[in-house]
Amino acid sequence: MSVGLPERNALRTSPVLLLPPNAPRAGTLKLWQWLTVALLRVSGWHMRGAWPDVSKMVIIAAPHSSVWDAVWGFAVKLAMDMAIVFMGKKEIFVGPLGWYLRRLGGVPVDRAVPVGVVDQAIKRICEADRIWFTLAPEGTRRRVDRWKPGFWKIARGANVPVCCVAFHFPEKCIIVGPTYEMTDDFEADLARIRAWYAPFQGKHRGA
Repeated sequence: MSVGLPERNALRTSPVLLLPPNAPRAGTLKLWQWLTVALLRVSGWHMRGAWPDVSKMVIIAAPHSSVWDAVWGFAVKLAMDMAIVFMGKKEIFVGPLGWYLRRLGGVPVDRAVPVGVVDQAIKRICEADRIWFTLAPEGTRRRVDRWKPGFWKIARGANVPVCCVAFHFPEKCIIVGPTYEMTDDFEADLARIRAWYAPFQGKHRGA
C-alpha cells in the first residue's frame, strides 16, 4: 500500500508526527508533502507527542497570538497529509484566498443566519464519517482572560473528545498533548485544559 512521506519516515527523522489509522487524510500531493517537510526541517520547526487514534474529535490550538500560527499549522497539516475542518467568516472566502482556504478544509460561515456556528459545527461533525474539527479557543490573537466555550459546546453536542495542541515558539515546536472527554462542568474542563497549556509560549504571549 502506498503511503505518504511522513508515514515512510521514522519519527526520529521526520519533523512531523505519524497519523494513526483512523485519522482523516486529505490526499495531499506528494510534492507538497516533500516541500513542507523540507520547509519544516530548514526552519527548525518540529512536533512532539502523538495523535489519538480516533476518527472524530475537536482540536484546539493555543496560544494563538500571531498569523504565523496558521503558517506553521498548515505546513504540518500538508506534511502529514492530515485533513482538518475549520470555520471562518464568509467575508474572507472570496477570490483566490477563498479557493485556497476551502482546499485546506475551510468552511465559510454566515453569522447572520439563524443557525449558530456551534450548531453548524455539531451538524457537520455528526454527519461525517471522519473529521478532525479545529479551532482556536481564544477566538482572537489578542490576550483574553477567558476562553470562549464554543469548543466545549461543539465537543459535547457532537459527543467527541477534545485534543489539545500547543504552539511553543521558544523551541519552534508544535506539541500534541492530552485528549479529554468533556463533562457537564465547563469550568472544571476548562481549568484542567488551561493548566496543561500554562507552560507554553506563543510568538507574542502565553496561553
